[in-house]
Amino acid sequence: MRRVTKITAAGIASAVLALSATACGSSSQSDASSSGSSSGGLKVGIAYDVGGRGDHSFNDSAAAGIDKAKKGLGVTQVKELTAKTADTDADRETRLEQLADAGYNPVIGVGYSYATAMTAAAKKYPNVTFGIVDSVVPGKNVDSIQFTEEQSSYLAGVAAALKTKTNKIGFIGGVDIPLIKKFQAGFDQGVTDTNPKAKVTAQYLSHGSDLSGFADPAKGKEAAQGMLDSGNDVIYSAAGSSGNGAIEAVAGKTGTWAIGVDSDQYQDASLAKYKNSILTSALKNVDVSVYDLISSVKGGTPLTGTQTYSLAKGGVGLSYSGGFIDDIKTQLDAATKKIVNGDIKVKTTVS
Repeated sequence: MRRVTKITAAGIASAVLALSATACGSSSQSDASSSGSSSGGLKVGIAYDVGGRGDHSFNDSAAAGIDKAKKGLGVTQVKELTAKTADTDADRETRLEQLADAGYNPVIGVGYSYATAMTAAAKKYPNVTFGIVDSVVPGKNVDSIQFTEEQSSYLAGVAAALKTKTNKIGFIGGVDIPLIKKFQAGFDQGVTDTNPKAKVTAQYLSHGSDLSGFADPAKGKEAAQGMLDSGNDVIYSAAGSSGNGAIEAVAGKTGTWAIGVDSDQYQDASLAKYKNSILTSALKNVDVSVYDLISSVKGGTPLTGTQTYSLAKGGVGLSYSGGFIDDIKTQLDAATKKIVNGDIKVKTTVS
């Protein structure tokens, strides 16, 4: 298991969260895999968003929770399905129902795009526990999993503001939806609060219902290259596997930094040749939430309602892999403490 050090504030009760190596990729294919015994034990179904397992970021963080559950909770069978970029709500609903029909429980949808589909599926299968990441779905049998992405993004902004030499900083978002704008809002605020002279330039790779911006490394690389050519020397990407392209572009220019997202991308084997350009990663511990849900089902008291994984609870944070932000730990710890204490209110919308 990889080592990740998260920043914590003095006096805050620490949550020990075991994080497995995670990654982010860009498949627009729909695929399925299963593992384990075909009889007995706990059967878990998971429907990934675009990119699926292997995206080196968001989906892989969820996958890490599944892998941990196989080892620690006696999960004997897992079925994994992956969304296509062109999926409709009906396609997603069919995917969830396939899992429920086959006896998988819980059934987990990774990503806000499963909200409409899960609302319908949960009503049809009241005896199945459903979980959804990044959305709130009504239902007595649904666990709605939320994260305070803006808080870890604020800390990423603090790091960027302290490391920039040009006072030009870039943000690349996968799709211009409210969820990704939470990342930008926190990042913008962290930069401005720390270094008012620094300016953040934002670019989104796709818009509206077009989710391709989460699965296009070439487009991410192109966007990052344009920012580098304009003098930006720190670039934060919240763009799924498209962020891999941004990291590649940054690694090609000496004296610049990339900031990873969701998983500790410094530790990702597929990004190893770029790791010395990854300043830090804004962690979103989807693995912990997935493991918590599976554990609750195994224990006979499934989690339902809304669970919010915040900075104070260890749900989000920053990675220190590589040691590139060790020298600014005092400032990051101070910002963490202020967020947790409520002295800093992090925005969730872009000004």
